[in-house]
Amino acid sequence: MTSPDSLPSAPDDSAADASAHGPATAPPPALLLVEDDALLSSTLCSVFSAEGLAVTHLADGSAALARLATHRDHGFALIVLDLNLPGASGLEILAALRQHDRQTPVLILTARGAIEDRVRGLDLGADDYLAKPFVLDELEARVRALLRRHATLQASQQASQQPAPSPGIAPRLTLGSLAFEPLNARFLLADAPLALPPREQRLLGCLIQHAGEPVDKARLTREAFGEEEAVGDNAIEVYVHRLRKRLEGSDVNLRTIRGLGYLLEQTTDGSA
Repeated sequence: MTSPDSLPSAPDDSAADASAHGPATAPPPALLLVEDDALLSSTLCSVFSAEGLAVTHLADGSAALARLATHRDHGFALIVLDLNLPGASGLEILAALRQHDRQTPVLILTARGAIEDRVRGLDLGADDYLAKPFVLDELEARVRALLRRHATLQASQQASQQPAPSPGIAPRLTLGSLAFEPLNARFLLADAPLALPPREQRLLGCLIQHAGEPVDKARLTREAFGEEEAVGDNAIEVYVHRLRKRLEGSDVNLRTIRGLGYLLEQTTDGSA
């Protein structure tokens, strides 16, 4: 486990000699664990280290806030963040991080049962969540998925620049009483503005472009969020749940089709 105060050592002649004899081995992905429970953090550090990750553990929220709020180049490929911490809450830490870093994936851990806490974390920019108690196998799987998505994002950004917007983009997409104006990034429902948080707006924008056909989670993640950040399956489910609530009473329904994904469709009676 890496000490919180450790810094990379300066290169020496032996490292230069080694690189001359062959390609350098890429360093393991660095993971920051912010968790104040001593037993749980010890277990997680062992689990993550066994996965080949370089783990840094911080038990105090204030220390994590100071490290992530001011260090733009913190060097972590993933942050696993508890919400209930001494000194500063996980939500405070997350909000400060997202002021300057929108790309590093964050997986939040919480023992709280209220959905509001998880939604608040997702709205602040968390990419996935896991409620305590959890199964270690599931945590490992989610960590691997977020690391893969983040690595793919970095590779694609290095390989090419973002494509320019297409001049032929449709000025307005409609489905029943729901309308989307891509050029203005604005939704209307029954001719009234539909205010949405950024992630929900991107998700609904993807769904309305594929209206009438089911879209699976992988495609939603890739098209709605892939250019900026990794988003976990739990987060997608929460956003879909919230979009359904926003569309209630209209003639537009967001339906789950088992095994195929999510379908945005127009209904005939407005009772979606």
